[in-house]
Amino acid sequence: MISAPKGSPHARILGVGGYRPTRVVPNSEIVDLIDSSDEWIRTRSGITERRWANEDETVQMMSVAASRKALEHAGIGIDQIDCVLVATVSHLRQTPAVAALIADELGADHPAAFDVSAACAGFCHGIAMASDLVRGGSAKHVLVIGVERLSDITNPHDRGTAFIFADGAGAAVVGPSDEPGIGPVVWGSSGDKADMIQTPDWFVANEAKEIPWLTMDGNPVFRWAAFAMAKVGQEALEKAGITADELDCFVPHQANMRIVDALARSMKLPATVEIARDIATMGNTSAASVPLALERMIEQGQAKSGDTALLIAFGAGLVYAAQVVVVP
Repeated sequence: MISAPKGSPHARILGVGGYRPTRVVPNSEIVDLIDSSDEWIRTRSGITERRWANEDETVQMMSVAASRKALEHAGIGIDQIDCVLVATVSHLRQTPAVAALIADELGADHPAAFDVSAACAGFCHGIAMASDLVRGGSAKHVLVIGVERLSDITNPHDRGTAFIFADGAGAAVVGPSDEPGIGPVVWGSSGDKADMIQTPDWFVANEAKEIPWLTMDGNPVFRWAAFAMAKVGQEALEKAGITADELDCFVPHQANMRIVDALARSMKLPATVEIARDIATMGNTSAASVPLALERMIEQGQAKSGDTALLIAFGAGLVYAAQVVVVP
């Protein structure tokens, strides 16, 4: 008879950390390339500036920096990490997984290491998987990283994307808990809408074999996210056994300020709920946006240890994931 693995009764996020590139890019640097204006960008997205990585701020470098902060926040040594899970769509090498390279640079003791491609929803997918790994007994401590260098795959002349996407990394350590710290995940996909956000096939995009640009059909994506995701968020609250009145923080994917506001209205969140609005100065960092936003809320006192926070993210696929977590 095969022995069954033994895990922790519950899991929780023990610490978070982030890395924000040093280069600040205001709207004024972008408007001429897309024949636009600062007012148009602010009205359409709520973005005033974003961060773009320099040559040295690679996917691996940013991930390592964010991970070290998360480990310190959690009080966990890298030797205690059993699994490294990286959510990204902008690590431009097909293989090996950047997770293995990150684990090695951090000095981890031969952990499982793999990448996940779930676009902007990748970090929330990773948190769900980490919770299951810890509770299932496959790992005791999991390092979950969301990282992007979207400036590498964004056309600077594309009026629909150039002002939105940005770079950064966020990380979280997930480990065992005596009490529930990560609620049931609500996730799914709508593959019939996959062409709304995509990149062409690699090196088939043009004769010059340049990196294919990320494209997005903004208006349909906005309508889908602003309305369909409110139902997903509400379902995540219900599965966690809490109501909107019991929620302390709302940390949605930082896709667009108008989407953030629309979700809060649709879910009828009370004024007492703190809402992440990191997009104003960071832009849309895809898989990194939720952990970066949560880290900033903790640093600024908007989110306190023990608070309940609803995480929700959505992106290319179209895929989505949401769960209620306890703030570390």
